[in-house]
Amino acid sequence: MSTVSSDKRKMGMKKKNTILSVISTAFFAVLGFIVVFPLIAGVLASFRPGRELIRRGLSVNLDFSSMTLSNYTYLFSGNADSKKYFMWFKNSLVLTVVTVVLTLLICYLVAYGLSMYEFKLKNVLFFLVIATMMVPFEILMLPLYQEMIDLKLMNTSAGVILPGICGASTVFFFRQYMIGLPKELLDAGRIDGATEYGICFKIMLPITKPAFAAMTILCAMGAWNNMLWPMMIFRDADKFTLPIGLNTLLTPYGNNYDVLIAGSMFAIIPIFVIFLCFQRYFIEGLTTGAVKG
Repeated sequence: MSTVSSDKRKMGMKKKNTILSVISTAFFAVLGFIVVFPLIAGVLASFRPGRELIRRGLSVNLDFSSMTLSNYTYLFSGNADSKKYFMWFKNSLVLTVVTVVLTLLICYLVAYGLSMYEFKLKNVLFFLVIATMMVPFEILMLPLYQEMIDLKLMNTSAGVILPGICGASTVFFFRQYMIGLPKELLDAGRIDGATEYGICFKIMLPITKPAFAAMTILCAMGAWNNMLWPMMIFRDADKFTLPIGLNTLLTPYGNNYDVLIAGSMFAIIPIFVIFLCFQRYFIEGLTTGAVKG
């Protein structure tokens, strides 16, 4: 009797797990479609003339008779619109690379000090870092804007880059990742005659590759898609980043959808390439950084 009841219980649990698996799979499939739908619609729209977009809007209608490469041909044709687009593209690329490199370096050093050394007010400083995460950027926007005016950094790349190169969330992530690393590595490095900078960059930095990979992707996405702050700082059209430049194509007097849609889809490529390069460490970095500490 006990064996029969045990088998029935196992069958019941197996059936229940199967039902839950089917429900969860269906739920995430629907959720995934909702997330991917705008991207699919945008890709299909980029192969249609601008007048079709005005008439039908974004859709996933696979009408191959109306699809053409004219938008991308126009984008790469070297005309005035094409030159402006790739000027904005280059501006965004340079700003993103510089922002990501400086952000990772500075946040890593701050987190390294907060996690590997013991000193007075260490917890207070970390609390102040975390406290800045609670303040919306919209509240800091006007004081930062006035500060950029006082420092004469308006209409400069430095005015866009400097306010965000020490992000609290990036410092927090690095610190949570490194706090679980063995501090005996520091003592071993000192015994071998390594300097503190040597320990920081030659011993500890290679161990944090997963954290660097995760933060590279997230910081690059934030810098590449950033629009509000660069729009406040830049005044000259030749310094606009890609989000600002694409926004200027929509005016009350006419909308250049041919460049807007094709350019928006082409703008996805840099972030996609970065994700492909660092995806090996991305999930590992996020999960490890979330559970350590």
